[in-house]
Amino acid sequence: MKSKIIPLLLFFISIQIYPQTDKIILSERNAGYNIKVTLDTENKTLTGNEILYWKNITDFPVDELQFHLYLNAFKNTKSTFMKESGMRHRGFGVDVEDSLAWGWIDITSMKTGNEDLTKLIKFIHPDDDNIDDQTVISVPLYKSLEPGETIQVDIDFTAKLPKIMARTGFSDDYYLVGQWFPKIGVFENAGQRRRETAGWNCHQFHSNSEFYADFGVYNVDITVPEKFIVGATGVLQKEIKNRDNTKTLYYRANDVLDFAWTASPLFEVVEDKWKDVNIKVLLQPQHLAQAKRHTSSVKNALEYFEKHLGEFPYPSMTIVDPPFRGLASAGMEYPMFITAGCLWGIPDELKYTEMVTIHEFGHNYFMGILASNEFEEAWLDEGFNTYFENMIMDNYYGEKHSKIDLFGYHAGDEEQSVQGFTSMRNPFVAKINNYSWLYPNGGYGVSSYNKPAIYLSTLANLLGEKTSEKIMHTYFDRWKFKHPCGQDFIDIVNEVVKEDPGFEYGSDMNWYFNQMLNSTNVCDYTVSSISSERQKEDWGLFDKEGGKNFVIKEDNTTYKYETKTIITRLGEIKMPQEILIHFADGEEILEKWDGKSRMKTFTYLRNYPIDRVKIDPENKILFEQKIYNNSLSTKKETVVVWKYAAKFLFWIQNTMLTMFN
Repeated sequence: MKSKIIPLLLFFISIQIYPQTDKIILSERNAGYNIKVTLDTENKTLTGNEILYWKNITDFPVDELQFHLYLNAFKNTKSTFMKESGMRHRGFGVDVEDSLAWGWIDITSMKTGNEDLTKLIKFIHPDDDNIDDQTVISVPLYKSLEPGETIQVDIDFTAKLPKIMARTGFSDDYYLVGQWFPKIGVFENAGQRRRETAGWNCHQFHSNSEFYADFGVYNVDITVPEKFIVGATGVLQKEIKNRDNTKTLYYRANDVLDFAWTASPLFEVVEDKWKDVNIKVLLQPQHLAQAKRHTSSVKNALEYFEKHLGEFPYPSMTIVDPPFRGLASAGMEYPMFITAGCLWGIPDELKYTEMVTIHEFGHNYFMGILASNEFEEAWLDEGFNTYFENMIMDNYYGEKHSKIDLFGYHAGDEEQSVQGFTSMRNPFVAKINNYSWLYPNGGYGVSSYNKPAIYLSTLANLLGEKTSEKIMHTYFDRWKFKHPCGQDFIDIVNEVVKEDPGFEYGSDMNWYFNQMLNSTNVCDYTVSSISSERQKEDWGLFDKEGGKNFVIKEDNTTYKYETKTIITRLGEIKMPQEILIHFADGEEILEKWDGKSRMKTFTYLRNYPIDRVKIDPENKILFEQKIYNNSLSTKKETVVVWKYAAKFLFWIQNTMLTMFN
């Protein structure tokens, strides 16, 4: 009888968590959360109850559960996060002498049915040997959960929010509440993301990485002081005023990976709409004049993503503008909920508010809908998102002006991404394919943002707009609301290019990805030389049948030249190259070379010599390390010291990104 009762109870639980009013179910929804939480603004604490619904959708039994306790990253100086970051993040640090600066989370009770799991909880550290890290727990089950079975876990927890130094916490009366509840990890099937055996994927909280989770439904009740304005993932269902000068807001979010929220008594609320998507901006009062910069940025992003990737599936988008003292929470992303960042008086010509808003919105696709694992393959999240950010910014604000257009300086967003990589002091610091916490110092940002973004742009340049668009649409349609890995994307590229009758780069694009992802090699081709030698002409008497022929030099005689150029591959990356040869009479020849050998000589016999040569005349290969040696002319040209302006712009960019991105 017991075996029949349990499935029946679980059925009713699933109805409670997943009401049948949902018209469209987009994901597996194997994780569901009913959470009730109360914010204590005096002590900066959360008190919560969480009912977790989790279904084993793999082919293997599960004998333990693993949870993230992310807030314990801010518990003390011994956490892995604090050790890796040096207790600083994006330029912000923790005040070790302030007792309120620290944060933590404790599970006070964990039960499943009549079974108490609380005493079985143990801290584990799957990524390193740091026995002091408490950001992951393992909870053995009394009975294995078989494939297809569902478990309900009832959890009581308390948490102390840290003073904001990275992503989450409080600053005065501003709260950004992220990574705040016990969150179940991902139990992956054998073969999923190319793993050999089934098991938990539940990484510790690292300085460089963000998050990975299953899709589910969140019903969250948030109780805050009555004067506070709240924004959150999902859609507000109702709001109730309580007798103790508090209020409770009921939110629901379907088919999402996570839930975050914010609260402050100072927010100014600006609302807008794009098609069926409701847009809400929670602004600092002094930033109210910049509301349109936020709303127009999101509208541009919504329009571009829908056209070039896929439809935005959610009904709302909330954008949070943190206060100056809370800027460490700027530039963060959650489903239907992002934090942007702006400063009072920042001119329209510096479009960092637009850039951050568009970038963080894009994470609703990467890794929000295309739910890759940023712990292990950050380039699938940050790299793809930066690629789309570059295109959106340049499309709507001008290819050469989308980032900066001030005091005579101008720069585009993609241009700045290229500069970010090619200006590295050490371009060999790290390959792209790395676990996020294993990047050497200084390697994570460029190797997971700029570098993969410009590799994707170069791939699109090589394959052409039609093929690259088809690749992105196929990737989205096939892997939305799933967990793709890098090889899944590469497989789609190889599938689509074979359908292109004009494809000219071999049997597949594996040669490209092997170089881009798995090495630190650089691309560097140079025009080594141009030379021309006038050919001797024959004049005088020449014997011919029937007599002699007299050839003389005439005033209009045109000399012939043996003229040649040498192209050299200095770097280890091998790329197919186009070389534009320009002759003194205006004639041009576009040569193609596979770029594999160290040197290639192009020789011609012409009436006029070569006067200039340019490698990659259409600038398709954006990761060329030294663009200045890609051309050579026999004529002296005035060199513009643009590189100093570029360095100045790059300095501005890094300063702003430190605060906002």
